[in-house]
Amino acid sequence: MLARGRQLRRDPVQLRRFAELYRATAADFAIARRSLPGDPIVGALSKRVIAARQRLNGFNRSRPRIVHFVTTGYWRRVRERPLILLVAFLFLMVPWIMASVWATREPARAAGLAPGSESVITRNRADFGLSASDKAAVSSEIFTNNIRVAFMAFALGMVGGIGALFLLGYQGVVLGATFGLAIHVGNAGPLFEFVFPHGVLELSCIIVAGAAGMRMGWAIVAPGYRTRAEALRAEAAGAVEMVVGTALVLVFCGIVEGSLSTSGIGIGPGIAVGLFLGGGFWTLVFWRGRPERDDRAAHALVAEAISLRPRPMGAAL
Repeated sequence: MLARGRQLRRDPVQLRRFAELYRATAADFAIARRSLPGDPIVGALSKRVIAARQRLNGFNRSRPRIVHFVTTGYWRRVRERPLILLVAFLFLMVPWIMASVWATREPARAAGLAPGSESVITRNRADFGLSASDKAAVSSEIFTNNIRVAFMAFALGMVGGIGALFLLGYQGVVLGATFGLAIHVGNAGPLFEFVFPHGVLELSCIIVAGAAGMRMGWAIVAPGYRTRAEALRAEAAGAVEMVVGTALVLVFCGIVEGSLSTSGIGIGPGIAVGLFLGGGFWTLVFWRGRPERDDRAAHALVAEAISLRPRPMGAAL
């Protein structure tokens, strides 16, 4: 007898076999209903097919536990769409580099791209002199704002992905102009010391949030063989998990920015912390986000089995 309940979810071999039997039974039911209308076997097969489909749907829609989501599920969601991640990365970094180079050459004109950045550009130290209570308040304000930007990138991405690309490009231009102006006035050290501890991780989160929105937007633009509604439903769960997990990371990022980045820890330690946090994030994406071969095959088979629709026979399945 095939495994049931949680055992079925834990055993890809059993799950694969269950899905294969479902497909075979559904095919037999379609033939029987056409060839043997009114035969008792049709009713029996109908009950089996409906019950099996409910179990498959239950597996396919089951939500991961919190621990699994934090340790594995979130990282797999981020890694699922590498091409979209790459596009989001390029739309942030290419404008950043171009704006930085331009700002060092034409600072007077570039200053208009970074309004309000004078205090950052001219600051000669990264230690903001904040008390412990001030740092807590600043951290709360920072991660709240970062989460708002992440959800904005996600929401804008649903408009065919264009909104998220625009937001990423705009952020890249503003940040690039700020860095270019700081380099021009010879004050890049304090800016790097302030930005690096949290910046690599924060920008990684913004990229992932933008990619989550683009994931849904692309499902609308290019649904493939599915209807746009089907494609959007298929991508929605993964995209929402991406942005929710990213919001949790941004809380930690805001704490680092409010408490560590404003303390003047030195440019060397600041770069080391930034590379450690940012590198750790992407290490988890590529390590914990790798799909298990058996799980990938089983999920593909479940999706294929659920999508089986003997339309000529009617719409009972």
